[in-house]
Amino acid sequence: MSELHRAVKVWDLPVRLFHWLLVALFGFMFFSGKAKGNWMEWHMYSGYMILALVLFRVLWGFAGSTHARFSSFLAGPGACIAFMRKLLSRSPAHVAGHNPLGGWMVLVMLLLLLAQAGTGLFSNDDISIEGPLYKFVSKEVSDQLTSFHYYNFYVLLALAAAHIAAVAFHVLVKKENLVGAMFTGVKMLDSQTEVPAVRFVSSWRALGLFVLALVAVILIVKRPF
Repeated sequence: MSELHRAVKVWDLPVRLFHWLLVALFGFMFFSGKAKGNWMEWHMYSGYMILALVLFRVLWGFAGSTHARFSSFLAGPGACIAFMRKLLSRSPAHVAGHNPLGGWMVLVMLLLLLAQAGTGLFSNDDISIEGPLYKFVSKEVSDQLTSFHYYNFYVLLALAAAHIAAVAFHVLVKKENLVGAMFTGVKMLDSQTEVPAVRFVSSWRALGLFVLALVAVILIVKRPF
């Protein structure tokens, strides 16, 4: 296996903050959803924040830094198959940004998180908790969306477990510290890994897009019009 000796900055601060905030909120959502009771109000607030984060990440996928953009990591079937062969071989499988499989995992996770947060807006618990948009659908539709919200969370848990297993595989087998890179933004790459030119976008743009996403969620939840 080739020696890792190039320190290359690939992840910008907005991507790293998004990742770790999402991890923390997802863990809290699991706890509060199971605890129920008074925790459900905080469960809903966390859901609103997750919705804002996901909306921001979608915007950042079009207007962010090089490796944050969907165009940089959504690969075709051929690239995915070639990468899988690398994973199963002894050759290095290092990629500057998201690898082809990881890129699609990001997209699927974002879509499912969007569906999770969106259905939560219409859900109810048949006791005292109703989503802010509950009144705009029938009880039957709300129950169906609540059911989807419940089961989709377990799909998300399964994907999160698969993600953790993949990261562990890269760390232990492929000797690529993906966890450290998501803290520092820097990846250690070998001399054979292609490193495209990276353009980092100002974090001020990220802040503006997050505020835009947050305002959109507030308008959805509060419905001032």
